[in-house]
Amino acid sequence: MSTLAQTDSAELPESDTLSERAAGLVERDIIAGLHAPGARLGISDLVQRYEIGATPLREGLSRLISRGLIVGIGQRGFRVADVSREDLLDITRMRTVVEIEALRLAIAHGDDAWEAGILSALHQMRRHIQRTGNDFREGAPDFDRLHKAFHTSLLAACGSKRLLAAHSDLYDQAYRYRRVMMRAFDSGKKFVRAHQLLAERIIGGRVVGTMGTPVEVLQQRMESWLYKDLWDVRNQITAEANQTQAGGKS
Repeated sequence: MSTLAQTDSAELPESDTLSERAAGLVERDIIAGLHAPGARLGISDLVQRYEIGATPLREGLSRLISRGLIVGIGQRGFRVADVSREDLLDITRMRTVVEIEALRLAIAHGDDAWEAGILSALHQMRRHIQRTGNDFREGAPDFDRLHKAFHTSLLAACGSKRLLAAHSDLYDQAYRYRRVMMRAFDSGKKFVRAHQLLAERIIGGRVVGTMGTPVEVLQQRMESWLYKDLWDVRNQITAEANQTQAGGKS
């Protein structure tokens, strides 16, 4: 094994550690809607906001370009990636490819422990929604963690770290769209029921040894996003970011 592969994160140069932290903080605020789509990311403003130096911040922002969350604008710096129907279509297309293959492998190789993981993740999400009632929402840290954990549990037995990493990245890239679109769920019970049906179809696919039903359900669920009004979504994301920024200045 190479020396580089054995290097512990604590032994990384300080600039690398800070750039990773900068990337994580900016990514968190983008997907939470605190930086509006298309907004310019001024280095001086970010230095003050995150209390991290300009050099590691630039390095962190450069890392986020490959994640599709930030766009470089030549010598002028960086801006938040815009939202568009084309972007959502591209994310959804890639999620469909990645998650259907991961699901196929998970159903083929999944065991009782995999099923138990799905049911446990569903139960934890259900209990959270029971406690919060119809006030559950994307953007609440506990709900976000449980919601993502459920969808990850469906694919957990695929046996591919890269497929799971791609799923995680694409799930996060879709977050800005999803947190607005989820408002179509005005009932916690309906939300839990929809996810329970998805879990039952996928676990059932393992039991009967068929792929058609769970794969079709997953594909239909993801493609249904494309019928939303993206202009309204963009305006809502931008309005929320502006409101948050205004509140922080008051």
